[in-house]
Amino acid sequence: MSNDLGASQHPFDEKTSDGGSLEKGGIHDYVVHQPEGANNYHFDSSDLDRVQRRLKQRHVQMIAIAGTIGTGLFLGSGHALAGAGPLGALIAYALVGTVAYAALCSLGEMTSHAPISGTFPHFGARWVDPAFGFALGWNYFYTNAISVPVEITAATILITFWDDDTKHQAGYTAVICVLVCLINIFGVRYFGESEFIFSIIKLCMITGLIIAGLVIDLGGGPDHDRRGFRYWKNPGAIAPANLVPGHIHTDRFLAILNQIVQAAFSFQGMELVAVAASETESPRRNIAKAVRRVFYRILFFYIVGVLITGMLIPYTDERLLQDTGTAAESPYVIVMTSAGIKVLPHIINAGIFTSAFSAGNSFLFASSRVLYGLALKGQAPRFLAYCTKSGLPIVAVLVTGSFGFLAFMNVSNGAATVFNWFVNLSAVGGFFSWWGMCITYVFFYRGFKAQGLDRTKLVYNNRLQPWLSIWGIFWSGLFILINGFAVFFDFNVSDFFTAYVNIPFFVVLYFGWKLYKRTRIWKPSEMDFVTGIPSIEETELPEVPPRNIWEKIANVLF
Repeated sequence: MSNDLGASQHPFDEKTSDGGSLEKGGIHDYVVHQPEGANNYHFDSSDLDRVQRRLKQRHVQMIAIAGTIGTGLFLGSGHALAGAGPLGALIAYALVGTVAYAALCSLGEMTSHAPISGTFPHFGARWVDPAFGFALGWNYFYTNAISVPVEITAATILITFWDDDTKHQAGYTAVICVLVCLINIFGVRYFGESEFIFSIIKLCMITGLIIAGLVIDLGGGPDHDRRGFRYWKNPGAIAPANLVPGHIHTDRFLAILNQIVQAAFSFQGMELVAVAASETESPRRNIAKAVRRVFYRILFFYIVGVLITGMLIPYTDERLLQDTGTAAESPYVIVMTSAGIKVLPHIINAGIFTSAFSAGNSFLFASSRVLYGLALKGQAPRFLAYCTKSGLPIVAVLVTGSFGFLAFMNVSNGAATVFNWFVNLSAVGGFFSWWGMCITYVFFYRGFKAQGLDRTKLVYNNRLQPWLSIWGIFWSGLFILINGFAVFFDFNVSDFFTAYVNIPFFVVLYFGWKLYKRTRIWKPSEMDFVTGIPSIEETELPEVPPRNIWEKIANVLF
């Protein structure tokens, strides 16, 4: 194989002689076809992809089932209940669940065709516009990288439930930072094992909380108070937002709208299984199985969980408005404390702590892999594409891991203000990711159809497409626009800036790369569905049927 990289430097908008197209803009171009007998080697990013498939089926399935269950559900559901009431919170979580499901189904189908590094930013560059992939990739990297110190901070705050000495905060922060980085430095197998264990803890806890909540609601707690749907009647099913007094129906609608944004934060991160596709054994089969199960996971853990929460405690309970960051603000802890159950708050806090740690671990993994994918395509510095012999993109991991130490900013009050700005600036980035996945899928769908390819032959496909992706485009776009709508009722520049600056940030990334590299939107007939994409024979191992009852149970669960 020739190493003549210079041979791949093509003029902008150059076409191959047989009508295929090249991504414009440098030595990391996509090559659809080469003329027969061509002597020059055209460099392709897949030739540099040195990650190895070390995530097993049980890792992927547990990450898919419990990967995003964390502080957003355990603590955020209480804020949603206080803000919109039990029915309002249920509507918000149900609606956002459909959007998250639409985005993941779209990404799952594209990943089923191309389980390669770079995930949806790569797909965006390959099937929409190189500039679109560039903007999506850097937006996703920033959003996830800055979320690493956010989760580390959340974990240290949870420790204050047991140790309220603020002098120890820096020490706890250092230990958690190092542990999160080490798990990722040791490699994807250790990441998979750690997430497998954390996911089991989270699943046991949320299942236990739902069952315990149902028992308490039916009068099985120490206080023997049968609550039923009492709080849906008094104080009511939907809380007012107190934004337009005198117009109760409008006010309640705005309350639901406000909690839709809160609920959306709880669902972000569901794409982790697809991000890990290039490091997963039999990725097509395992990711297809994971995506199919997501619907039931959303229905049970999120919808049923929020329903039970709304049955247990009135939205007017002042304890829901606490902002401790510990289990003290969890609606389950509030109810169990009221019911006379004393030991569970400590167990719940420990479970939420593992959730925060797990989230930091996952955000570091996801952002480092997207950064690695950007480097492969020449959209990030080349040295970030370096991999060890064991397939670890070590430089991308170390660069991303350094973001974790921003958590030390919270030790200083002045720096904490700046840190909170970072958090707010990154928040809407997740909505852009969902929006980008769904838009990319529409282009993917059009390209497949135009080139006579049959998407129903993919290992995973969804018969509701392309309508699912269109649903996702509409609602995720709306989330981007309304995420800071409350600021218009009591306007201040700071809140407006943090709510909406991501929109011009994304636009600058897109048009900046577009002008710099003179890229253009791909036509359906030009899209490359071949280069660097491994065949099913190359990625899928033979499926071993379960041999006994225990293996059958494991096959159902994992």
